[in-house]
Amino acid sequence: MKLLSDVPEGESVLLHICCAPDATYGVPAMQERFRVTGFFFNPNLHPGEEHARRLQATRQVQEYFPFALEVEEGGEKEWEDAVRGLEGEPEKGRRCEACIRLRLRRTAEKAKSMGISAFCTVLTVSPKKDASMVNRIGREEGKRAGILFIEADMKKNNGFLNSINVSKMLGIYRQKYCGCRYSTRP
Repeated sequence: MKLLSDVPEGESVLLHICCAPDATYGVPAMQERFRVTGFFFNPNLHPGEEHARRLQATRQVQEYFPFALEVEEGGEKEWEDAVRGLEGEPEKGRRCEACIRLRLRRTAEKAKSMGISAFCTVLTVSPKKDASMVNRIGREEGKRAGILFIEADMKKNNGFLNSINVSKMLGIYRQKYCGCRYSTRP
């Protein structure tokens, strides 16, 4: 298991950002040790206006905690293919696993193409995400791409509470659902 302490300080890291509230904790936490480039790739977001709102909010976080940001558009068909047949799965189930795998695979590939040797995600800030599942997928996708995945459970040490407080302080849009159309169901 690779932990933050296993990665040399000052290393460049590509950090997958799912939403601004999670980034308000994840970005500065990673900046304490690493040179962070954010990566916004979320073809699961529905509707299109939600994607735009979350990207704009991420840009607000970028202004407050300066970091480079790569934005990759598209991937909606790839996402639909990945979750086909899993529409009825509960949150944290197999549909979420397929969605997270798609996004972390693309993050690992992007890091490799940019010459960045490590990647991570802010997905583990949310209590709606199973950190052990996210970390397992990250390890698998990192191994597949030949780069290091930095494991973390960012909800520890009050990460989620901190994200709520900083989001409020900055007036950042805080969504009420995970992101895909299936996560809006009760």
